[in-house]
Amino acid sequence: MTLQQELDDFYRRCGFAPSKGLHPRTVPVFTGCLLVPMPNIETRHRYLKYHDLHHMITGFSVGRIGEGEVSAWELGTGSMLASPLLGIMNLIALSTGWVLQPRRMWRAFSLGCRSRNLYSPKTRKAIDTAQWANVAALRADFLGEKEGSGPGVLRRVEFTAYITVAMIIHAIIAVPAVILRIGSELATGKPFIEAIKPTKPERIF
Repeated sequence: MTLQQELDDFYRRCGFAPSKGLHPRTVPVFTGCLLVPMPNIETRHRYLKYHDLHHMITGFSVGRIGEGEVSAWELGTGSMLASPLLGIMNLIALSTGWVLQPRRMWRAFSLGCRSRNLYSPKTRKAIDTAQWANVAALRADFLGEKEGSGPGVLRRVEFTAYITVAMIIHAIIAVPAVILRIGSELATGKPFIEAIKPTKPERIF
């Protein structure tokens, strides 16, 4: 299959419908156990295709842990330099992944430090003009060795800073969302114990 055919197949397997017409104003984003509506900004549209290709070349899933891993990997590759807004979106997903599987987030970041992302204008243009035949070709050029040497001291400090900021963002988003959810459920007459019970996790892998 061509690269675009593999991407289309990825969307079908993950249950993602192709976007049609105007983009919605918000998109649901996992923050802890909640799906919180976040602004559907233009930066997201610009990079979404290449973010999804990152899932494909790394093998990380589209669940909460997998999104955290891809975000950690992207931060390791320098996504903050590609776009600060993109980096902030990475931090939101990283915070959820860190709560669930911190070791996997570190391993993904470490792999990212040995890899390259697809976000530069030159690379995006090359992908759009089919200069790589398939995902395997992309993987060979952009994914680092999984058993390579670990990050140095400066990159460890960088990761610690990302985690710190990610958890601050997590608290800013998640705490009001939890309060709003509990308040909404209490308003419908649900008992307090039922209202504060965490929702059943979906797509946690």
